[in-house]
Amino acid sequence: MKAKIKEFYERESSTGILLMLVTVAALVLKNSALAGAYNAFLYTPVEIRFGALQIAKPLLLWINDGLMAVFFLLVGLEVKRELLRGSLSSWSQAALPVIAAIGGMAVPALIYVGFNLREPSALHGWAIPTATDIAFALGILSLLGNRVTPSLKIFLLALAIMDDLGAIVIIALFYTDHLSLVSMAVAGVSLAVLFALNRTRVVSRAAYILLGMVLWVSVLKSGVHATLAGVALAFMIPLDAREADSEHSLSESIEHDLHPWVSFMILPLFAFVNAGIDLRGLSLGQLAAPVPLGIMLGLFIGKQAGVFLFSWAAIRLRLAALPERSSWSQLYGIALMTGIGFTMSFFIDSLAFVDGTAYGYADKLAILLGSLFSGVAGYLVLRFGHNCPPAVAETAPNRL
Repeated sequence: MKAKIKEFYERESSTGILLMLVTVAALVLKNSALAGAYNAFLYTPVEIRFGALQIAKPLLLWINDGLMAVFFLLVGLEVKRELLRGSLSSWSQAALPVIAAIGGMAVPALIYVGFNLREPSALHGWAIPTATDIAFALGILSLLGNRVTPSLKIFLLALAIMDDLGAIVIIALFYTDHLSLVSMAVAGVSLAVLFALNRTRVVSRAAYILLGMVLWVSVLKSGVHATLAGVALAFMIPLDAREADSEHSLSESIEHDLHPWVSFMILPLFAFVNAGIDLRGLSLGQLAAPVPLGIMLGLFIGKQAGVFLFSWAAIRLRLAALPERSSWSQLYGIALMTGIGFTMSFFIDSLAFVDGTAYGYADKLAILLGSLFSGVAGYLVLRFGHNCPPAVAETAPNRL
């Protein structure tokens, strides 16, 4: 388990640094003479036709609806593993991150709603500041070395997994269009067959991939967001059945193989096509509007307040314990880090406001600024706050 956590942490840290680089690249391109080429890349038409079945979308939507389904497949595999075998498999381990995640989703949503109560169309974006980008957060933590105890890193990982689970539920319940009964029926049959494969311990990757593609197309055509097909597929892949000549289960093996593709291609590509914000027409007045202000303060104030206060209450009420060999200031630094929304916030923003320029890019800039403030503040608190001695931090056990 320690080796898996270390591998995950190191890979996600590298991804966070890469995301920072591609974000800067997207901003530079969007605000330079190359903006036309950047826009042409985003809206390159891509079409797949099979008889009467046709899927025609610009490249931007193939990334957001297609490649992000693979990201959510990986998220689903990680959530399933943690719920059944990992840091969320028992209440004693899960109590603090679960309670903290609830606060970290509820308080930012309330702050956003408070700013936008009088604008019904804006309320659709209430979930934007509820997310945490684990790759970005771990990328910053990697700069701190052993100043952050292993137990706090695991706490952040578990909290982010709960955030992802919350995002999955939110997308399913609140960002679903008008449903197509025929497509839903096809999706239902696909899931039933996948469930049968799971129960009979079938370990053929080809079978799960083929049925997963059918499931994705049917969900895409149904009105439910296509990324949820990735999550549904993940929960149908067996966690206790091994492939031939493999020491890992099929679920763990697929998760391991997907990680580098998601970390070093899909997430950076998603960031590149979504972080291109035209700053030339933006003003402070636009940033002070209810939507961007609700997003920015939801991320920077709401996330830290929700995570820290709910954690404090859980610990004081003896529902959970402070992570081993950590201090309150370190826990507060981690709470600040959860305000780095970035990838998931951009994704939910694209669902909430289909017209990407409805708020003149102010909503997207608010995500960047809220994430930036949270990351810088979290780094400073963890860098200069009270820390346990380095030697102790390095050898601290990897559990909460």
